[in-house]
Amino acid sequence: MSKCQPRLKIINRLHVWRAEHRLTQEQLAKEIGVTRATIVAIEGGGYNPSLELAFRLARYFQADINAIFAIEEEEK
Repeated sequence: MSKCQPRLKIINRLHVWRAEHRLTQEQLAKEIGVTRATIVAIEGGGYNPSLELAFRLARYFQADINAIFAIEEEEK
């Protein structure tokens, strides 16, 4: 990877999907087998989920992973 490549920032719309499905953070956490703290951290942008967890969330919502998670380039 070249040093002049911009950094990538993962953004997520998990809170939107959760709200549209009228789920609490606790309910979603139980459904996918994680803690509420994990959902809080993902929604707050403080934690990027593993690829497995991201796919688990997408599968739960029957959505394309790109509908929940996206990448934007950051300036250095």
